[in-house]
This record gives sequence, structure tokens and C-alpha cells, in this order.
Amino acid sequence: MSEVIRCSWCNGNEAMQEYHDTEWGVPVHDDKKIFEFMILDGAQAGLSWQTVLNKREGYRRLFADFDVAKVAAFSDADCERILLDPAIIRNRLKVYGAVISAREFLAVQDEFGTFDKYIWQFTGGVTIDHQIQADHHVPATSPESDAMSKDLRKRGFKFVGSTICYAFMQAAGMINDHLVTCHRYSYLAGR
Repeated sequence: MSEVIRCSWCNGNEAMQEYHDTEWGVPVHDDKKIFEFMILDGAQAGLSWQTVLNKREGYRRLFADFDVAKVAAFSDADCERILLDPAIIRNRLKVYGAVISAREFLAVQDEFGTFDKYIWQFTGGVTIDHQIQADHHVPATSPESDAMSKDLRKRGFKFVGSTICYAFMQAAGMINDHLVTCHRYSYLAGR
């Protein structure tokens, strides 16, 4: 039986491989899932994705299963309670920032009808295929992530720098950065 070839960043860890094989790079158009990815990618700032992935269930529990309206209604007392729980990354700016971003997320939904309609405009509504040949060719940002970051920051979102936006775009399937040798590349490129 031949070995499954994957992007190298997920090798050696079963949870990372599962995430890579089932979620990473799959186009997301569900606002709830988009909100989850935005909050988790913001939480990753300065940390590894594995750290965030290991705490994902804690985030789901403490952030109302990523119900954006519920998170937007969190009070300071809710944030302080969340900060006491080791099931998440207990960073005050990130927790409070998630609540601020949830409020802005709702405002975007009001303006565009769905957040999906707003966020996919940055790639023209299609997945950008970079046809990555080697790990060192994967960029940290792009003109699209720069534009997304600039607009999100203007709207008041937190933890949405260009690098975070690029990671979000990869996760949400707005960019296909699977290596062309990865077993997921051709599957996602053919969608």
C-alpha cells in the first residue's frame, strides 16, 4: 500500500492530519463556520495551529458553539469568566477581541446579507489556486489578504492582520495552498 502524501505541516500528528484531510482548504460558505475559523485564526496569532486545534473544543464550549449573536452579546463578566478557563488560550486581548469581532460580524451580515457574500469578494468568489510546489513557496500574505485585513480593520475587527487573514483564507478554502504533490490538492483543485 502506498503512503499518503500530505502537506508537511501536518505530518506526525493525528489531529493535525485529520484537520488537513477533512477541513483545511475546503471552501466554506456557512457563516457560523466562517466565524469559527476567524476566531480560531485570530487566537493563533503568535502561536502554532496545533496549540489552537488542541483547544478547539474548549473554544466551542466557551464561545457558545460559535453562535455569533450569542458571542456578540457577551458582557465583560462573561469575558472574565472565559479567561479563567484553561480550555482556551487565555489572552485577554484575544477574548475581548473575539467579542468585538462578533459584533462587527453581525454588522457585516446586516450590510451584505451574509458574511460569506462579503468575505468571498476578496477572491472574486472563487478559490485562488497557487499550485504550490514546495513548502518554502507558501507565502505568509497576499494582495488579497492585505485588502481583506485593511477592510476588516477599518470595520473594527480585531486580530485580523494580513498574515492572520491569509491563514484564514487557506483554512476556509479561499486559497488552495496544498502542495501539488499532496493527496488533497487535486481533489480541491477539481471542485
